[in-house]
Amino acid sequence: MAAPDHGARLSAPVSSVKVADVNRLAKDPVPHEKEPQVQAVKRASTHAPEACPGPRQALDLAALLKAFHSPPFAGGEILSAVAAGLTHELERWLELQNRYGERHLALWMRLLAGQLGGENDQEEAPPDRRFRSSEWRREPLFDYLRRAYLINAEWLNTAAAQLPLDAAAKRKVQFFTRQWIEALCPANFPATNPQALKRAVETEGQSLLRGLRNLLADLEKGRLSMTDESAFEVGRNLAITPGGVIYQNELMQLIQYAPSTPRVHALPLLIVPPFINKYYILDLQPEDSFVRFAVENGLTVFLISWRNIPPELGQLTWEDYLERAVFQAMEVVHAVSDAPQINVLGFCVGGTLLATALAVLAARGDERVKCATFLTTMLDFEDPGEISVYIDEAYVARKEAEYRQGGLMRGTELAAAFASLRPQDLIWHYVVHNYLLGETPPPFDLLYWNSDGANLPGALYCWYVRHMYLRNALKVPGALTLCGVPVDLGKIRIPAYFLAAKEDHIVPWRAAYASARLLSGKIDFVLTASGHIAGVINPASKNRRNYWTNEFPATTPERWLEQARSVPGSWWKHWIRWIKRRSGRAVPAPAGVGSGVYPSLEPAPGSYVKARFE
Repeated sequence: MAAPDHGARLSAPVSSVKVADVNRLAKDPVPHEKEPQVQAVKRASTHAPEACPGPRQALDLAALLKAFHSPPFAGGEILSAVAAGLTHELERWLELQNRYGERHLALWMRLLAGQLGGENDQEEAPPDRRFRSSEWRREPLFDYLRRAYLINAEWLNTAAAQLPLDAAAKRKVQFFTRQWIEALCPANFPATNPQALKRAVETEGQSLLRGLRNLLADLEKGRLSMTDESAFEVGRNLAITPGGVIYQNELMQLIQYAPSTPRVHALPLLIVPPFINKYYILDLQPEDSFVRFAVENGLTVFLISWRNIPPELGQLTWEDYLERAVFQAMEVVHAVSDAPQINVLGFCVGGTLLATALAVLAARGDERVKCATFLTTMLDFEDPGEISVYIDEAYVARKEAEYRQGGLMRGTELAAAFASLRPQDLIWHYVVHNYLLGETPPPFDLLYWNSDGANLPGALYCWYVRHMYLRNALKVPGALTLCGVPVDLGKIRIPAYFLAAKEDHIVPWRAAYASARLLSGKIDFVLTASGHIAGVINPASKNRRNYWTNEFPATTPERWLEQARSVPGSWWKHWIRWIKRRSGRAVPAPAGVGSGVYPSLEPAPGSYVKARFE
């Protein structure tokens, strides 16, 4: 008798299981009762040697399949697609299960024999900071929970790594596997966290009450608290570099910063920050302010402060951001400074927007920009990192339908997606400390900024993810038309400075390297230590971390790094030397900000940056 269609689908060769198959099966999940292969796996799993008398469910392959196939986990369709792989390599999967089952059995026997507990155990390395409290090792029960969890985590990661999927689908299943592993850590639950139990006893339950209050407050805000927000205020101790708003429209305010030196360089600098967050990541407290650093080094700095978009502007597009913000800002900067050319700097998606603006200017033969700086900017989206697990055709089509009549992409949704890229650091750490231990997070200006997101026009967001992440159209000359001209990054022939961050989880440094290769001018490529934000905000005065320099390009990014020179300290010093050489002669500093045509409307930081999203 012929096998049902679903069964025939599952018998496809392992190598044919692609992302398209995953997406197709997501719409038409395979009924378990019609899966002879899955039933075989279940039978094999049922007859496999039991791992230990206790936590058998963590090792049972059928249970794993069932759990992944159920909401809220997003891996059900992938595991349906790889059922063929399980049948082709059943012995390999059973060997994996048996191997970790034996480790669980040995651990269980050690618990029964009273061999767990004791702080002198040197078994695990490197130490896991979630289990730093001595109770995790001293008390046998918690020592067992810790070890069992680590075994299960290793087993799940190993299983996910050997799934017969193409690279994109494997990245997706490994990502969601990691989310599950991080969520199920015993440290995340009050009954299995010895530190939380000890704190509750010591405080006679007050820590739990404080944690509950923290939880209720965060539920009301709709987000996790990562810092003591009462310690900061924009305009009081953040974004306080002196200056004024000299232009505004419905989309942005343009800030000019007051000079702090008697002479300045003739060519001004226009900064285009990311519109996903507020601009003051570049103007935190004075000692951490990139803007103040540039001003103190004799640059005349202008900066776009994006508006937190209200619902009535949800139809704004990428071209609107070019015409009404970037190009409009350039016109005002030229008029106020009376300089023949300007320099520009873009950060993250602000750099992507700036690159499209420069391509439009190049197509028009407009040479008003002398040089450009791109900080952790992606122009080539071939490999955008783990954020790609959220973006596929189905997701983008759903968003396009949602925003067809306008609407906002909420900052809270974007913040949650970015936090999930580092769940242990940006989610569960705060769950434990804020709710289980009842602590108030310490003040940290960078994390205050991280929580102060902005809403985006839905139309702009959809255009961005479709044309950049899905189609990688910016890489292809002429694939995009903006402001009436074809976009070709290869026509950008001005000198450019590209900064990438080695641990960046949003713009992987190799993607930034590939992006730099798309421009035709002389490129200075610099790699800084740390991540997307901490790598950029590395004040020169603190002399922390290091950065790498080398001639660009090399045959591969790995080859570039292999031959690069490591320089201790902040990349800010390297960049300021680079930009000052391209900023013209020294001239007397202006007496103030603005001009007769563009007077100061209000002091910096302006009003747009203070608007919080709801």
